Amino acid sequence: MNRYKKLLSGTIAIVFLSTIISGAGVLASPLDDLKKEQKLLDKKKSELNTGISKKNTEIKSKKTTIEKITDQILALNAKINESNEQINRVIGQINKTTEEIDALRISIADLEKKIEERDVVLRERVRAMQVKGGQVSYLDVLLGANSFADFIDRFSAVNSLMDADRSIMEQQASDIAQLEEEKALVESKLAKQEAAKKELQNLRASLLAQKSDKNKLIDKLEAEQQKLANEKEKLEVDLHETYEVSKDVEKKIITEQKRIAEIARQAEIARKAAAAQAAKDRQNSSGSGGSSSYLPPVSNGTWTKPASGTYTSSFGWRTHPIYGTQRQHRGADIANSTGTSVVSAGDGVVSHAGPMGTYGNVIMVTHSIDGQIFTTVYAHLSSINTSAGQQVAKGQFIGKIGTTGASTGPHLHFEMHIGNWSASGPSAVNPLRYVSF
Repeated sequence: MNRYKKLLSGTIAIVFLSTIISGAGVLASPLDDLKKEQKLLDKKKSELNTGISKKNTEIKSKKTTIEKITDQILALNAKINESNEQINRVIGQINKTTEEIDALRISIADLEKKIEERDVVLRERVRAMQVKGGQVSYLDVLLGANSFADFIDRFSAVNSLMDADRSIMEQQASDIAQLEEEKALVESKLAKQEAAKKELQNLRASLLAQKSDKNKLIDKLEAEQQKLANEKEKLEVDLHETYEVSKDVEKKIITEQKRIAEIARQAEIARKAAAAQAAKDRQNSSGSGGSSSYLPPVSNGTWTKPASGTYTSSFGWRTHPIYGTQRQHRGADIANSTGTSVVSAGDGVVSHAGPMGTYGNVIMVTHSIDGQIFTTVYAHLSSINTSAGQQVAKGQFIGKIGTTGASTGPHLHFEMHIGNWSASGPSAVNPLRYVSF
């Protein structure tokens, strides 16, 4: 009867464990999908940040061009102001010349009046000479004197008449010459000033046209700048939305990891129940999936060495063999030939199995040890012989050593994390604290 009860208890434990394993397979697959989605979102965020940076550079370039053109417009404004001042000066000169012309016109009018009066006198003198039959004979006038005193008087009168005629003729010629000279001078001065005014007006028109072109160019650049700003704003909105989606996916990943961790806890409970009934029946190579190489011996206790080989690199800061920079090595390395068997360091549930960036082919196993969650990582594998959601036992074959990802030679990179695995690595601890190498 007792034997029957033990057999029944063992059977129930196995059935319960099988149920958990099948449930884990359903739950772990979404975790891989979520991680892939997270990678796509990270890539999109990187692309959006690059796009925003590019838009900032283009906006800055447009701003620089606008500033240069604005400086050119300021220079044009200075030239326009200078030309306006010159035009105002010329207009002032023209106004002054116009006043001089007005004054000259009065002077010319006086000259013309004097010339006209002299013309009348001269015409009368000519008419008198024509009436007397030719030129006035000043000799007859002198010889017609009655006395010496009358001769002297006549001589003085004749001289006065001759001087008067000569003076009138000379003054007339002088006034006419002065009139022509003043007219020519004023007309020449006015013509030069009008030409200077026209030249300055043409210069101002040219400067205004250049300024108009510059303003149109600035309008165009500002429109392009606004377009770039709108595009940048759209990218920023997309980036914000992507961050929000990324946060949502991150929450889902955390939730999924917690669910897998709970499965690992339940598996631990079931495993302990089964172990209590059949501790000696447990096999080190159960579910090995056909390992073709020697499995390392399984040590006593909670954890066992994940692979046979040479311990080559410890946990901590080191010069990276590929990148040549100081980086934290978040695990321990075991070197061996490609194809060497890799086993699970402890009982747990496979939470990830596949390629992942610099890890190459990597397996992650979530463990529940007395309620505490651990995650072990097995990287750079040449092959993976398990799948996400699979229940694995300590010492069970899960893959083979390789050199995939960022690796310089065949080895196993082994990490231990307290809690769930995180990319930034604060959860990573030195594996030597738990596993004997």
